Amino acid sequence: MVIDWLKRAVEDGASDIFIGAGRGISFKKNGVIANKSDTFVQPSEAEVLITGLYELGKRSMTKYLETGDDDFPVTVPGLARFRVNTYRQRSTMAAIIRIVLFSIPDYKDLLIPDSVMHIATETNGLVLVTGPAGGGKSTTLACIIDAINKTRNCHIITLEDPIEYLHRDNLSLVSQREVSTDTESYGVALRACMRQVPDIILLGEMRDHETIRTAITAAETGHLVISTLHTVGAANTIDRIIDIFPPEQQQQVRVQMSMVLRMVVSQRLMPNINSESIPAFEIMRVNNAISNIIREAKTHQIDSVIQTSSHDGMIGMDAFIVKLFRNGDITKETAINNASNPEQVIRQLANS
Repeated sequence: MVIDWLKRAVEDGASDIFIGAGRGISFKKNGVIANKSDTFVQPSEAEVLITGLYELGKRSMTKYLETGDDDFPVTVPGLARFRVNTYRQRSTMAAIIRIVLFSIPDYKDLLIPDSVMHIATETNGLVLVTGPAGGGKSTTLACIIDAINKTRNCHIITLEDPIEYLHRDNLSLVSQREVSTDTESYGVALRACMRQVPDIILLGEMRDHETIRTAITAAETGHLVISTLHTVGAANTIDRIIDIFPPEQQQQVRVQMSMVLRMVVSQRLMPNINSESIPAFEIMRVNNAISNIIREAKTHQIDSVIQTSSHDGMIGMDAFIVKLFRNGDITKETAINNASNPEQVIRQLANS
């Protein structure tokens, strides 16, 4: 039964479960995928397991059967919450299940820097947490919302697809809405959100032109909007946002972004010396120099400003990776493999 595999994965401390015909059921732990079953899963067995996931989630399989793809949450009381992605491969059923524990982890245990958690003190504007899928963005956002919830009296609205961490009201009132379950889409929910007296809006992802425009407008009107993009680096993030708009609108958006953007944090996970995951961060805070660069469409200069603005709490990804190496947290090979500019990092490591 699928519930048995869910329990086993939680007990093993896994982060993900892989189910697919023609291979064994596998767990991902600390970035390493390992087979956990004695035999290969047959197509009929995969169908039973995935049907079981839909039954646990009390969700219809109609979308999956019609399109071959689906995302939905499953909550098992007393165990954990699971984010399920089902898909078809070679005409058979398959799924990847992300395990999300009920408790929100301590950011210090996750090695998230205080300079990233500083986002929790922002009161307005736009903050972006970016990086590849599986890079820890959702967990970082959960820690930030938890910090706000514990220290400030305000109304926080989260728009997520799906909800990954459950926040209980503390000093703040937290309203969590799940796309497709509680609302039609990010765009619809964000527009409705403006009538729900939010102080802080967590937008799970800025997926399209209309959602980005609405998010910028919300930030302009005094709200703090925190969101994510699947981009790497602050410069790429800003370019991606600008490029989504038609050419005749891009200069206006640059001006708006130069005024509302507060921070861009880019993060990724890599193996430490114990083969466990450790995060690395690029942190860009919008000062006058960055604001002018955005307005004047000179984003290629952002990396240079980050490198020379450590006094403002900024740090580049490669500088952070070098710092991890010098602290003995990662190997030289890991540092080079994850660097944006490997040749420059090699030179810095040679001086370590």
